[in-house]
Amino acid sequence: METLLTDDETEARRVLGKVKWFDPVKGFGFVISDDGGADILLHANVLRNFGQSSVADQARIEIRVQQTERGVQATEVLRIEPPEGASNLPLADFEEIDPEIMNAAPLEPARVKWFDKAKGFGFANVFGRSEDVFVHVEVLRRSGLADLQPGEALAIRVIEGKRGRMATEVHAWESALSQDD
Repeated sequence: METLLTDDETEARRVLGKVKWFDPVKGFGFVISDDGGADILLHANVLRNFGQSSVADQARIEIRVQQTERGVQATEVLRIEPPEGASNLPLADFEEIDPEIMNAAPLEPARVKWFDKAKGFGFANVFGRSEDVFVHVEVLRRSGLADLQPGEALAIRVIEGKRGRMATEVHAWESALSQDD
């Protein structure tokens, strides 16, 4: 027997929660609402519409959701924040660098050259520059991301570090544009 949903049940509503897990290879993951209830499906297309191809497990997220015949699904990502405590983890690569220098670096437009989550790093190129910028997986996590795809557009803060040019912060291109407003 088919269940029909009322207009109230299909109307989108805002939800705050945490990412339970997200797998870019599978193309989906789940969010746990702060208010409880069933897990909320987060499809890769909804995340891509926000400008990201991945999101870190345990990241705080604000989404619009809608009840469907198959359960509650995210229809729009409104905001993503890195997992709690992620920015407090020390990175050996940045130990001797003044935090003021890292914070003062401008956000620069870049594209992912390659990234290997299993190895824990990859490289990006700032537009108009030929040298590679080292991107560590922990920098991604601090920024609320879990993985990067070749060719993905980013905004990154870059400093000269132990490994040459290094990203200290990574943002999806679209979310970085909204930070400048």
